[in-house]
Formats: sequence, C-alpha cells, structure tokens
Amino acid sequence: MKFVVKQKVFCLGDDFAIKDEDGRERYYVDGRAFTLLRHKLSFLDEQKRELAFIRERLVALTPSYEIHRDGEVAAVVKKDFINLLRVGFTVDVPGPDDLEATGSLLDHEYTFRRGDRVVAEVSKRWFSLTDTYGIEVADDEDAVLILASTVVIDMICHPDAQPAPKVVEE
Repeated sequence: MKFVVKQKVFCLGDDFAIKDEDGRERYYVDGRAFTLLRHKLSFLDEQKRELAFIRERLVALTPSYEIHRDGEVAAVVKKDFINLLRVGFTVDVPGPDDLEATGSLLDHEYTFRRGDRVVAEVSKRWFSLTDTYGIEVADDEDAVLILASTVVIDMICHPDAQPAPKVVEE
C-alpha cells in the first residue's frame, strides 16, 4: 500500500482524510484534542469510529507516544536514546514484534524494520515537492499502526509542523 503525506503548516486541531486509490475517503484523522499539555490524535473509519488514538506520554526519558486500539495500548513509539551507531525510533508493540525506524528521519528518508525485514519505507525521493513524502507499507502489515507511528515521528522530528501531516492513500 502506498500513501502520500503532505506536510502542513502549524495549525491547531487539524482534521484530514486518508483516501483510497480511487480518491474515496476511507479514514479520517481527527486532531481535535491538541492541547497545551499533550498532543492527541484519533484515527477514524468511514463511520467515524475510532480505530486508533495517539496520546503523548508525559513521563518519559525521551519523547514518546502511546497508540491505543480497542482500549489497549497497541504500541509505544519512542525516540531512541542518543546512540553513536544509529539514530531512530522504536515502535514497541506487545510481544516480540517491535518495529525500528531508522535512517534520515529529519529528511523523511527512513525505513521501518521488524528484525531484518523492511516492512515500510518513508521517502521524499518519489516527489518533486519538498513538503511531500511517501509511505509504502508492506501488504501484510498494519497500515494504521505504521501511519500512526509515522505521524508520531513527524511530530517529534518536526515540532514546528504540529499537530500532524496530511495523509492521502495513493
């Protein structure tokens, strides 16, 4: 699955649609709960039912966010401690299937890996516009989880472009 992300200028409480390849709105991201204390976003389906909820963790050594699904924490996205060997994020999911996002995170050129397998790629190289980048997610992966994780990484790496980028499925 391919998605197109168009960065947005700073605006509070922004909402946007995620479209399928036919241009139909399939998912919505509701930025309703952007507050002075925390960043909060909801991923909704066509009937406006919540599929995932992102909430900033207040007590953490490095910037981190929780992704909730069905009332449970589905993942914790956290910036890695400073490491001389790599810069990245961990998407800590229950069980052994954690994801790692590494690469040039500030430039939107990075991959999500589960172990040695690349499960998603984020890149600007597909686009000539400087404020647009793409996300390609493997078909057998949870696209909502990866999109939510990408939004978190963007919020942490580009705090001046809050609360979230616009995502459109291609």
